[in-house]
Amino acid sequence: MNDDVRNIVLGVVAAGISAALGWLARTYLWKRKLRRKQAFLGLPQNAESLLVVNRDPAASEPAVHRFDVFALLELAALIKDCGAHLQMVTQDNVQQGFGERTEFCVGGPGSNRRMLAHMAAMLPGVRVNIDPEPGPDRGAFQIGGERYRMDPGVTEYVLLARLTAGERREARPVFLFCGQRAITNQAATRYLARNHERLARKHGTKPFVLLLKVVNSQAYGPDVVELVADVTRAAQAPLPSTETAPARNSHRAS
Repeated sequence: MNDDVRNIVLGVVAAGISAALGWLARTYLWKRKLRRKQAFLGLPQNAESLLVVNRDPAASEPAVHRFDVFALLELAALIKDCGAHLQMVTQDNVQQGFGERTEFCVGGPGSNRRMLAHMAAMLPGVRVNIDPEPGPDRGAFQIGGERYRMDPGVTEYVLLARLTAGERREARPVFLFCGQRAITNQAATRYLARNHERLARKHGTKPFVLLLKVVNSQAYGPDVVELVADVTRAAQAPLPSTETAPARNSHRAS
């Protein structure tokens, strides 16, 4: 074998080793990223999850608002990426506890009985005005000592929460997407899909409750979302004894 052939063979071998090492490194990083995502969402490979669908309160027959359908599609893609399975059920057909499998619950307490039950059990510091009569406080959130009113299509709020039952390590989380309108539910699911890595780095697998503001949805749809505050402490503590709270039509992002 002359020097030229030997150099060519050595070059091919070196290139092959470099490609193999690069592939192994990319595979390792991809698997580590996937494991973090699975841990945050509570969705290990082949895990079972529950997707709880609300109803459209404006429809005379049982139906799901189109923005809530889009929210469910966002969540289904996340679940599929984790290699998990999902079961979709309507809000009036869920008769089981929580913690055995990851649950994604979509819709406010006025359109989702399951959401109402979760909030009563785990978020005693939150009240949502579900009065169907028109008025300035319709759909308003009271969180601790503050109230957040919506201006439909301009300024709207949604809660994104990751909660667990008790202190059991193996307990699966419940994700809540509780918005003042259907489009805000989709905004919260999209926010989770886009920011799950950052949320996982910040919160790990600990419970959190975030208040998000959807800005000018009549022009931008569910895409422009601002983080108002982490309201975990206020949401999990009993409401103040006073029933009145200052109204907030807008709030600076934190």
